[in-house]
Amino acid sequence: MVSAVLELGATHWGLAAVALPFLVANAIVARYAYPGLFGRSVAAVALLVLAIALGGVVAWSDGATWASVLHVGAAGVALAAALLVLATALRGRPAPLASARDYLTLTKPRIMTLLLLTGAAGMFVGAQGVPLLGLFVVTMLGLALACGGASALNHVIDRDIDVLMGSRTRTRPVASGRVTPEQALEFGILLSTLSFALLASAVNVLTAVLALAGNLFYVVVYTRWLKRSTPQNIVIGGAAGAVPPLVGYAAATGSLALPALWLFLIVFLWTPPHFWALALMIKSAYAAAGVPMLPVVRGDRETARQILLYALAMVVFTVAVGYWLGPLYTVAAAGLGAAFIVLAVLLRRDLSRARAQVLFHYSLAYLALLFVAAGLDPVIL
Repeated sequence: MVSAVLELGATHWGLAAVALPFLVANAIVARYAYPGLFGRSVAAVALLVLAIALGGVVAWSDGATWASVLHVGAAGVALAAALLVLATALRGRPAPLASARDYLTLTKPRIMTLLLLTGAAGMFVGAQGVPLLGLFVVTMLGLALACGGASALNHVIDRDIDVLMGSRTRTRPVASGRVTPEQALEFGILLSTLSFALLASAVNVLTAVLALAGNLFYVVVYTRWLKRSTPQNIVIGGAAGAVPPLVGYAAATGSLALPALWLFLIVFLWTPPHFWALALMIKSAYAAAGVPMLPVVRGDRETARQILLYALAMVVFTVAVGYWLGPLYTVAAAGLGAAFIVLAVLLRRDLSRARAQVLFHYSLAYLALLFVAAGLDPVIL
């Protein structure tokens, strides 16, 4: 896969010719010595043969994007199948696969939807209009794979605290035992690897690196370190959720510029008031798990004050960058922002769960509508 991205030509085909006999040998050994691995070994061989055949399609189509995507995708799946054989062998016994619904749950599709929307808006802003359909579809698929992979790895790391945080998280696939940590780890790495391979080969390397960086920041810096160590966890960790607009912009332009940075900072400033509203709603769950979210450490009143301060800073910033993002966006930023501030003021006066819930749900709609406006501005005006 790396040799394909680097366009090494004959070396690329030579590596494929070396890999295929080894996979065939694995299948032969499995057939007679390890029957439990035979099916997966044969699948790895078949997938590599398919990838090689699709390489011929790439040559026949003179490097068409759709053919390259299929070729690299098949190679990535073949690699994943081979790694699955290895992981099963090291585990000592095959583990039954979980349900498709559980694997889908690992990707946190609701969260992914908002991340994809901000990434799509970044593409529209970067293209200054409607991006090419093929490029758009491939970028969104690669970004979805990166987001899903990061979420699956989050399930693995957080399985201990998920058990302690009540019914909201106790029934998650890994925490409940329906998916083993090893399976979720393999799944998360598979999706992340496929994302990088797809974006690097079919879009550009910058886009792939940005998606991978966001993935690693969310998993390693936020989930593994900040979330459990400081009440400022979501302030710093919010950078991970702000990466998709950069990915979209880089996919459309091949570079980064000020509008991409503004989109990144909008999500970065939005994240603390959004998550602190959620933290106010489920403060007891965070306290039970020992997660130092702001309401647990500094109380509801201080959290509401911080929400209002961040909301004010966010709205001022979103309106200020309207010069770069257009008049339609600016009008939306002013109107949506005014409503956000009103809800933050009401929460400051009334610290009830119901009031926090209103702000939390509005914050989701706020970000979605604001980015829709940013994406539509260059199309309509």
